[in-house]
Amino acid sequence: MARVFHQYSLSIFIVVASLSLLLNPSSCFNPKLLNVSIKYQSDDSNWGAAGATWYGSPNGAGSDGGACGYGAGVEQAPFSSLISAGGPSLYNNGDGCGVCYQVKCTTSVNKACSGNPVTVVITDECPGCTNEAYHFDLSGTAFGAMATSGLADQLRNAGVLQIQYKRVNCNFPGKTITFKVDQGSNEQYFAALIEFEDGSGNLGAVELKQALDQDSWQTMQRSWGAVWKLDAGSKLQAPFSIRLTSAGPTNVQTVVANNVIPAGWSPGQTYRSVVNFAA
Repeated sequence: MARVFHQYSLSIFIVVASLSLLLNPSSCFNPKLLNVSIKYQSDDSNWGAAGATWYGSPNGAGSDGGACGYGAGVEQAPFSSLISAGGPSLYNNGDGCGVCYQVKCTTSVNKACSGNPVTVVITDECPGCTNEAYHFDLSGTAFGAMATSGLADQLRNAGVLQIQYKRVNCNFPGKTITFKVDQGSNEQYFAALIEFEDGSGNLGAVELKQALDQDSWQTMQRSWGAVWKLDAGSKLQAPFSIRLTSAGPTNVQTVVANNVIPAGWSPGQTYRSVVNFAA
């Protein structure tokens, strides 16, 4: 009889203990809290907080390319004036040129905000934008694009906003990697603006191979912004092939633009390859 009573008591203890674990909010394991945590991380973990201002004309492109070197091309497709100057952490001494981000603002910040993401490309530098760890000095066009339809001017009147941002892959439909030869290039010095890189949008390495050279790739250096250079110190033999490696941070890719710079190339001319990174 004592044995039966002992088993009965043990069963009651197990049931009570189990109910306590499920109902006690201080328990180490709470299935409902765990599910909420996973859902929150899945939805919002990629978005960060940043500051935003705008510059230039209300419906313009901010500036003509600024510190990245893209020139008046920022007003044209595929940039289409949806660009931004980056604070020091985003511009990153030129390494941030060409990187794509989505930005958005919500009605909790300003009633004119739509909450819909807008994709922008870093094309300029804002060295004084240091109030936040990350700051976007957007073109007037990009700043207004965060607004609900018809309220772009109202949003621009705010001048300064707290926004959300995340880095995204660049995708320039119909575009291949393009090289605009710098005006200062000559027989011994070659430099070019490199643009329209899909994927990460920026470059980790650029190398040049001269004509008739089957194996030797010469490392190019960043000159400024999105301009890369090779100071050979001797006459360079065209045509040039250029090997490009994306900067990451993930899915690092390498492509080769074979003979993309022809014999008889000229400073100021633009040469289009037939390659690009996977978007």
